[in-house]
Amino acid sequence: MHRIGKRFSFSASHFIGGLPADHPCARLHGHNYEVEVSLQAPALDTVGFVRDFRELSALKDFINANLDHRHLNDVLGHDRTTTEVIAEWLYGWCKARWPEVVAVRVSETPSSWAEYRP
Repeated sequence: MHRIGKRFSFSASHFIGGLPADHPCARLHGHNYEVEVSLQAPALDTVGFVRDFRELSALKDFINANLDHRHLNDVLGHDRTTTEVIAEWLYGWCKARWPEVVAVRVSETPSSWAEYRP
């Protein structure tokens, strides 16, 4: 099995609804997010790729247009803006375009991340 991945980044604000008022994530705050998409295939294409990395720039375009320097509660239309929810949402976007996608990982800090992998 061959596996590849590519990272992208964006900055955004959010708050997470449903938390106690004294929880820091209940307050408006922001992160410098990292997004990593992972793809795999049992065989390479005729060029030798799982998927041309250049094609994955569509994810960067999507991130720049919809997430970068935005308020995620507005983008997603709800207050469930956890890293887990963002990873699953981005996975759906990616999987609809590239069938080789197996996971999306989103980091909100250098030491914390969530991954969606069905």
